[in-house]
Amino acid sequence: MNFNRHFELEGLHAFLGPSKYHWLNYSEEKMADSYLNFLAAQRGTELHAFAAQCIRLGQKLPKSQKTLNMYVNDAIGFRMTPEQPLFYSENCFGTADAISFRKDILRIHDYKSGVIPAHIEQLEIYAALFCLEYRVKPIDIETELRIYQSDDILCHNPTADDISAIMNKIIVSDKIIKKIKERES
Repeated sequence: MNFNRHFELEGLHAFLGPSKYHWLNYSEEKMADSYLNFLAAQRGTELHAFAAQCIRLGQKLPKSQKTLNMYVNDAIGFRMTPEQPLFYSENCFGTADAISFRKDILRIHDYKSGVIPAHIEQLEIYAALFCLEYRVKPIDIETELRIYQSDDILCHNPTADDISAIMNKIIVSDKIIKKIKERES
């Protein structure tokens, strides 16, 4: 049998693919909701890419109370770096939407295009990863975390103890995972 070649599909997954077989049990309403959520996630990815490009180019958006415009304009104003990976180990890393570190002030901004409420813990983990990767002590800096969502800005200034506790959790958890990987290999 000569199978058809589908080079254009390599590495892709269909929405109704076999690996996500749960859709077999979806009602028509659940199917529609699920696909709409999928489209919203795709749009969010595209908006993140657009925002990052605006920030890289220094292209401000019209001043307004719209989430995207506030996020982009603030990131440009604070001279932030978009889509910056932060790495501790192969078990713990992530990409901050926008980050800057100047004059001992760490700023991390997160853009949320969806309606599911964001959690500040995500940004606290980014701050901990930053401190671990760049060997910065949380006690020596100020930290401002912002979530931009639903035409609002949530600001949070975690304490040094908040970030230190997360750093310790990362270190301990990473050691546990490394031991398991060594044992299993």
